[in-house]
Amino acid sequence: MDKRTLIVPAVLLLALAGIAGLKLNLDRLTRGKIPGAGIVYLPSGPAVKAATFGFPSLMADIAYVWAIQYYANTAVKERFTHFSRIFGVIADLDPRWIDPYLTAALIAHYDTGDGELALKMYDDGATRNPDQWIFPLEAGHYCQLYLKDYERAKAYYKKASEIPGAPDIAKRLFANSAYKAMDYQTSWTTWREVFQTATDPEIKKIASNHLYQVKAAVDIAALKASLDRFRELRGRAARDLGELVTARLITAVPKDFDGKDYVYDPNTGEIKTAVIPWKR
Repeated sequence: MDKRTLIVPAVLLLALAGIAGLKLNLDRLTRGKIPGAGIVYLPSGPAVKAATFGFPSLMADIAYVWAIQYYANTAVKERFTHFSRIFGVIADLDPRWIDPYLTAALIAHYDTGDGELALKMYDDGATRNPDQWIFPLEAGHYCQLYLKDYERAKAYYKKASEIPGAPDIAKRLFANSAYKAMDYQTSWTTWREVFQTATDPEIKKIASNHLYQVKAAVDIAALKASLDRFRELRGRAARDLGELVTARLITAVPKDFDGKDYVYDPNTGEIKTAVIPWKR
């Protein structure tokens, strides 16, 4: 074997041994005695990549394991100062590696409580891997479940659903987030597409229930507005929904998705469906 082919591995092994020795010595000290107790200097991703001698993925593995250990150490109070930079370096070394982006988002959420930072990690993954639906899908989940920002969730789910290979549920999540964002037209149109194209009876039933829910939301909102107008004109509550027709506030009393009447309580003004959508 050519001795020159052994130089690079030897250099890497010596470097790793040196790093390991340094870490063992540092571990004997309390964090408070280590200057800065955190990151003193961090080269850019391209600079680190140039120093890997053609093994950027290996260095990404090492940096990733180190990052997990570093951010798990609560003794380092200022450890999040260079958070984006550290995971940015890992991404520069191996931009197609999915796990670091997802892990970074989890750390940002659970350890910093910074929702925007968590979304930035998902966005960074999506920017470097536009063919991977997992990033906008996870970002949509995050917006919907934790931020309660249904407009942003809707945008992320839509992006995910349009990427080739995305699971069918991405479209259903888009339709549901549109409903929660009160974008009833988009929700109705999307659920109708799901209903018309679904081959699985369970999926078709789910879509039907959501269509029932969307129609009820639109109808009840319109009826309540008409009831408020009726009270303004007559000085009393309508005895039944038919009085709205008599007063020419609506042309006809709408029925639910199944053709049944809505239930109206003149004492409270409450309008509800005859059944719960999920128990039809």
